[in-house]
Amino acid sequence: MKTLWLLAWLSGDGEHKGGLLDIDPGLMIWTIIIFILLLILLGKLAWKPIIKTLQEREEKIKNSLDQAEKARRDAEQLIAKNEEILSRANREAQDIMKKAKEEAEKLRFDYAVKAKEDSDKMVASAKKEIENEKNTALMHLKNEIAGIAVEAAGKVIGANLDADKHKKLIDDFIKELPVNKN
Repeated sequence: MKTLWLLAWLSGDGEHKGGLLDIDPGLMIWTIIIFILLLILLGKLAWKPIIKTLQEREEKIKNSLDQAEKARRDAEQLIAKNEEILSRANREAQDIMKKAKEEAEKLRFDYAVKAKEDSDKMVASAKKEIENEKNTALMHLKNEIAGIAVEAAGKVIGANLDADKHKKLIDDFIKELPVNKN
């Protein structure tokens, strides 16, 4: 409703001449001539600086796009390089861990072998010491038996023989006895 009223007001109601929607051929010709003169004037004075500014701006945008593309390629190269370095570092870390595990396993094996050798030496030493103690005890026992035998023999034959001869007789007797290896 408001639109119809606005159109009626703009076009006039037939009583007024010179409304906005009225066609005036003289005004139209002058408007076209002024527009063409304005275009020629702008073409002479303003068109070249505008074109130059637009070309500079286009060149600047093109350079910016080229730089952005170059930066993108550089970034991709850096990413690829970083990934390669990271991959190499991971491989080196795995190699180091593998070597460390091998070294630890070797050390564990070496310590186990050394412990076995030490225990074998201790067992051999203990056996040797036991054997020495056994031999010492046997010798001591032989001497005791010899002394007891000399005394008993002296009492039996009623005569006192030379102690060295008795001892030799008893030692010979003991040597002839069977030896128990255990």
